[in-house]
Amino acid sequence: MSRTIHKIKVTLRGSRPPIWRRFLVQSDVTLYKLHHILQVVMGWTDSHLHQYRIRNTYYGEPNDEFGMRRQNEKKVRLNELLRKPKDRMVYEYDFGDGWEHEVILEKIIPSQNKIIYPHCIDGKMNCPPEDCGGIGGFENLLEILKNPKHKEYKGYIEWLGDDYNPTYFDVDLTNKDLKLMNYGCFEF
Repeated sequence: MSRTIHKIKVTLRGSRPPIWRRFLVQSDVTLYKLHHILQVVMGWTDSHLHQYRIRNTYYGEPNDEFGMRRQNEKKVRLNELLRKPKDRMVYEYDFGDGWEHEVILEKIIPSQNKIIYPHCIDGKMNCPPEDCGGIGGFENLLEILKNPKHKEYKGYIEWLGDDYNPTYFDVDLTNKDLKLMNYGCFEF
């Protein structure tokens, strides 16, 4: 039996215009590995805590300090939760900023030898900068960047660099980063 691939679309909730990615990943990947893949495809820096949620069940790093039980993400595979097209879950990243991502299974396809998985196939918009204050903070940041006369403009440019472009997304660069992840940067 050949390995199957999940075609996934992930969208940052509340982003306008939508910030999203579409990628292919092995169906039997653990949620722990999926976290690292989501970090790369979205453009996050893996600087904060995360968890997954399907209805009232949480998956992540087990930690009783949060007052809720989480299933161990290292022991749960993607195909155990997203079994058929349109199945979905929420990926939460940075509980302070509250980034929530809608993760939807679009299709299950056979693996192809010519593709190295995971593989990003499409996306739109740049990921918000870390620690910008969630969707509201990001929207405020974008408004300030439109007005070089705003009193906070210079501070944001110093923080982000003058080359920050909220509409930028490069699928080829994302795939290069995914290859690095698989061949040395992360232990899979």
